[in-house]
Amino acid sequence: MAQKPGTAIFRRARDFLLEHREDYTTARAGFSWPQLAEFNWALDWFDVIAAGNDRTALWIVEEDGSEAKFSFAELSRRSARVANWLRDQGVRRGDRLVLMVGNQVELWETLLAATKLGAVVIPATTLLGTEELRDRLVRGEAEHVVAATAQAGKFTALDGDYTRIGVGPKRPGWLDYADSATAGPTFTADAPTRGDETLLLYFTSGTTAQPKLVEHTHVSYPVGHLSTMYWIGIEPGDVHLNISSPGWAKHAWSNVFAPWNAEATILVYNYTRFDPAALLTQLERCSVTSFCAPPTVWRMLIQADLTRLRTPPAKVVGAGEPLNPEVIEHVRAAWGVRIRDGFGQTETTVQVANSPGQEVRPGSMGRPVPGYSVVVVDPATGGPAATGTTGEICLDLAERPLGLMVGYAGDEERTAEAMRGGYYHTGDIGVCDADGYITYVGRTDDVFKASDYRISPFELESALLEHPAVAEAAVVPAPDPVRLAVPKAFVALAEGWSGDAATAEAIFAHSRAVLAPYKRVRRLEFAALPKTISGKIRRTELRTREAESGPGAEFREGDFPGP
Repeated sequence: MAQKPGTAIFRRARDFLLEHREDYTTARAGFSWPQLAEFNWALDWFDVIAAGNDRTALWIVEEDGSEAKFSFAELSRRSARVANWLRDQGVRRGDRLVLMVGNQVELWETLLAATKLGAVVIPATTLLGTEELRDRLVRGEAEHVVAATAQAGKFTALDGDYTRIGVGPKRPGWLDYADSATAGPTFTADAPTRGDETLLLYFTSGTTAQPKLVEHTHVSYPVGHLSTMYWIGIEPGDVHLNISSPGWAKHAWSNVFAPWNAEATILVYNYTRFDPAALLTQLERCSVTSFCAPPTVWRMLIQADLTRLRTPPAKVVGAGEPLNPEVIEHVRAAWGVRIRDGFGQTETTVQVANSPGQEVRPGSMGRPVPGYSVVVVDPATGGPAATGTTGEICLDLAERPLGLMVGYAGDEERTAEAMRGGYYHTGDIGVCDADGYITYVGRTDDVFKASDYRISPFELESALLEHPAVAEAAVVPAPDPVRLAVPKAFVALAEGWSGDAATAEAIFAHSRAVLAPYKRVRRLEFAALPKTISGKIRRTELRTREAESGPGAEFREGDFPGP
């Protein structure tokens, strides 16, 4: 296959990071983002590495034990057929397409096909309801939908002139995706793809407000995820398992771009209900070498006997929310490897991380990855914060990273606010030490004051999770007539514990033992934690409930006098 100049440029940048995978200093000093005026990742990278390549690119394991494997070459051919067929159905360059399919091969085929066509993909989780889909169709200006036919009913009330393509059993009024198998196996693009053309529109998970519409290009995510590949440490030939649901940015991070940038195998394990023992079985059976999971999964996973895994993966990472230190230590003791945090957003690829071979400092999420200039900004001055003091984690736009979004589509005001003052503002608070290690403190709207002290919910939640009764915790301010606010914890209990006074007393005693007096949890309520559809805890909902509705059936520290 004749290669375009962009292929060689991309490969050089990728190979440099692979070569210096454990040499942070060299990688940081020597890496520069590839300059790609024209680049189509599916045509100029995936199809190139897929030519004559029978190694497994995608391995899907089902809960019942059945499985399917697809080689790089096979996916190249299949996605070419889908691209040709979609073109026959009227999908054109720049058209917007909602993709609402679970972890099945059609998801990857369609993403590759749409990329080849130059269409714009709007990923959507199958958990969305009708009104959320309406928002995707209207604000996303969608012209086509590719969805599992099991989800078709959600579109019945959604009028509009958009093509309906169904994956699965035939559905009246929907084109049958299976017909794409009859299209030709060779795809020819209608024109070169500019690197700055839009490829992805992501609706954020909306923890505090209406979801934002994040715009990424043909280089910002496919090429930008070289930083994610570097953080995880994925290498050619790895078997990489990432626990993530389609529709969210993290799925593209670790179930598409980072592993295929490295020419690794993507392993997917589908299940209806999370079972730690079953997951451990698949990690062992499939010889997983690289594993990524969100904190919620890690917290549930450590409830199982991790030592039963004879050959644990050598590369283990966590992302989505910061990992609590006690979870990291539990895994280290069982597997002899340390979970390495990575920090990024839907708006970016990985910005800050503990990369392979580097010192991991307890509590820190690491240092800026190659290609990212990260600054902790003092909100009072708008400039860099002093070493060791808190500020907002920002990206220096004078050295704009390739992995940063274009902006919020259709919202110039919100984009300008995020990019003000020469920085991209993440909305996350952190502190940077003298060696460049950044420690996460919390979201700007999560940190609060109690008795004039700034309280980081994450720090208190990490302390609470050290107690065996606590499976998950969320700390928010509770109104107090003397202190203005006091820390209140909403706690989801671990299996075998009861939400009674004895458990509350034990947790309060633990809080007194491990936290400074001004940080101690003063109130406690046992409850299921509200979460976004992507699994992040909605602290804003708990704050609002506490401020407007008052406490529920809570316990107070004063009810249990300490020693």
